[in-house]
Amino acid sequence: MSGLPEDLEALLTEYGRHLRLGRNRSEHTVRAYVGDARSLLEHLVARAADSGVAEVDLALLRSWLAEQSTGGAARTTMARRTSSARTFTAWLTHTGKLGVDPGPRLGSPKAHRVLPTVLGREQARAAMDAAESGAAQHDPMALRDRLIVEMLYATGIRVSELCGLDIDDVDRERRLVRVLGKGNKERAVPFGLPADQALDAWLRYGRALLAIPDSGRALLLGRRGRRLDQRQARTVVHEVISAIPGAPDMGPHGFRHTAATHLLEGGADLRIVQEILGHASLATTQLYTHVSIDRLKKAHDQAHPRA
Repeated sequence: MSGLPEDLEALLTEYGRHLRLGRNRSEHTVRAYVGDARSLLEHLVARAADSGVAEVDLALLRSWLAEQSTGGAARTTMARRTSSARTFTAWLTHTGKLGVDPGPRLGSPKAHRVLPTVLGREQARAAMDAAESGAAQHDPMALRDRLIVEMLYATGIRVSELCGLDIDDVDRERRLVRVLGKGNKERAVPFGLPADQALDAWLRYGRALLAIPDSGRALLLGRRGRRLDQRQARTVVHEVISAIPGAPDMGPHGFRHTAATHLLEGGADLRIVQEILGHASLATTQLYTHVSIDRLKKAHDQAHPRA
């Protein structure tokens, strides 16, 4: 029980419906935004039990955020909650529940961007070799696991996008995969020969042995024949990476970071990488140029006699 009065619970339900109607927000985003609004309203009620939503003002927002910060919330979390609060107060104002919107006057902490951990080229090659070796006996699960790591590294797609692939989304002739990304935006991503070979082996010797009527057209299947879920894919990646000496522990997103970094290090244009990854903003893709520079500087420091 949250302890919120019925009218505020009803307000949150209405807010959730509003969020689901516009901008193609994912259910995860909607839950996060509603959760932030709930936290803010709980903070309001805690200050005065008989408070109403009309009393949401700049002082309350700042007090709520200060409480979050004191509780140990990371800077990236604080930035997201600030944005979430603005969205909530804008909706309250637009629907006439709040007279003046305090959101625009709320300062936003800059998210501290941590450089992602990536595999070196030799580590990535070792991971692909390990997955290929495991699939040598045509065990269906090993064939699937090989395709998971090959496709993640070859394309840089998100694990949710990988698990959502259907057989018809793969163009074998042109070696392209059609991906439905964030905001239901579709893009085509190329993949190389090794991934195509892993795909061929899976379709020939693996998928048919796991498929059941409920499999539909899902490309990747779990042990029981249903569409592979993200948790299973993460387990596969962790197991493959853990077998590589010196490799950092990472999940599927680590392959996405690695693919982007290796593309840029290989001379790919930044905007092409942006298109491949499906980033809405070029600024997000630019993070990987910092990764490349950071790796370059480390190599220089280790190798140059006068570094």
